[in-house]
Amino acid sequence: MPISLYNSLSRRIEPFAPLDPNRVTVYLCGPTVYNYVHIGNARGPVVFDVLVKLLRRHYPNVVYARNITDVDDKINAAALEQGVPIGTITGRFSEAYRQDMAGLGIAPPDVEPYATAHIGQIVAMIQTLIAAANAYEAQGHVLFDVGSYPAYGALSGRDTDELIAGARVEVAPYKKNPTDFVLWKPSTPELPGWDSPWGRGRPGWHIECSAMSAAHLGETIDIHAGGVDLQFPHHENEIAQSTCAHGGKVFARWWLHNGMLTFDGRKMSKSLGNVLHVHQLLTQHPPEALRLLLLRGHYRQPLDWSDAAMAQAIGTLDGWYRVLRELNDVAIDPDQPLPVPERLEAALCDDLNTPQALAELSVLADAARQAPGAGTKAALLGAGAVLGLLQDDPEAWFKRAGGHAVDAGRVEALLEERRTARAARDFARADAIRHELTEMGVVIEDGAQGTRWSVIKR
Repeated sequence: MPISLYNSLSRRIEPFAPLDPNRVTVYLCGPTVYNYVHIGNARGPVVFDVLVKLLRRHYPNVVYARNITDVDDKINAAALEQGVPIGTITGRFSEAYRQDMAGLGIAPPDVEPYATAHIGQIVAMIQTLIAAANAYEAQGHVLFDVGSYPAYGALSGRDTDELIAGARVEVAPYKKNPTDFVLWKPSTPELPGWDSPWGRGRPGWHIECSAMSAAHLGETIDIHAGGVDLQFPHHENEIAQSTCAHGGKVFARWWLHNGMLTFDGRKMSKSLGNVLHVHQLLTQHPPEALRLLLLRGHYRQPLDWSDAAMAQAIGTLDGWYRVLRELNDVAIDPDQPLPVPERLEAALCDDLNTPQALAELSVLADAARQAPGAGTKAALLGAGAVLGLLQDDPEAWFKRAGGHAVDAGRVEALLEERRTARAARDFARADAIRHELTEMGVVIEDGAQGTRWSVIKR
């Protein structure tokens, strides 16, 4: 089954064919680790986690890199404010990022390069650019000469004047052209810095990704992914400097960009007070519901976050887990791999169409409900695994409030007391216990299999 992906550079969907089918390379721009990441920052990692899993089913070897930017002016500012080395800030928030991503069911990358561990490669790449007359030194800075690369702007599709206006490019007196961007900048004594041919300094943001991707994936990579907000100037600059540093070789053969996440129709921003951090949301909502919400829209389109959308995601998962709960006694062979449903795989092969894939998962849930058996259960579980969903135990799912389990012992004790009260025909006490459970956020269902309980997650 062929995979087709939308290429932001060509602006069309193209059949995916890696440069080397035995080594498919994927690079995703990772976080700048100076604070906790918000839920909008998680959309790309969730979406491209599904992509990497898809590629691994089709190719024998996929090398997936997601970098850590651990030197940046925002990191420097945080370190100075707190009076600590930048490593204290970056170490703390790198680990927090990994925990957040794991909480969302995102598999770790094969390679997680740090910018500060690649200063040597960065300096070497800058030297190559200077030697090729694509970069120049000015007042302790080294800048890329955008005029030396005629294809600049091809990714974003805008001319130079539009690019300057759209990106608020800094016009410094030492620049030859307003669009020239910094590869290396000087560091004052209180700032982190490394020795270089141009004095003690630190790299510009853009050159870091070019050096790290070349070091771990090669001069030409198959897929470069990231948020659409990075298309310009970050990705545009990566293309220019990488292409020139590598003698005109194509830098990335496919560019994939995910749309932005909005909050009730508005952009997430600190000034609006609507930034939702992943580490907080993971304690408030079921992690799989967060993941489902991020997958419910096509990755290239904007996606709106709202309380109603969150409740809908939880309700959808409640329905699917209810089916699995009813199939609890249906055994499937643990030694056999779960099947990958063909129609769901076809949806993902069609430019990662997760809305259609989720629709197929609902069809499989209905089939398992109507015709319970080992085959329909395995198909439902297999579909969930492809999307990183239905990974929880059904009973555990219904007994968690948000991201945490309730006091199951207390609930079971109350249910036992209720059973005793009902047996003694003390219905007033039984009703009082039901009310107490409701106040705890617990719903009970009396059925042929006894009394089952679940937690209201909303």
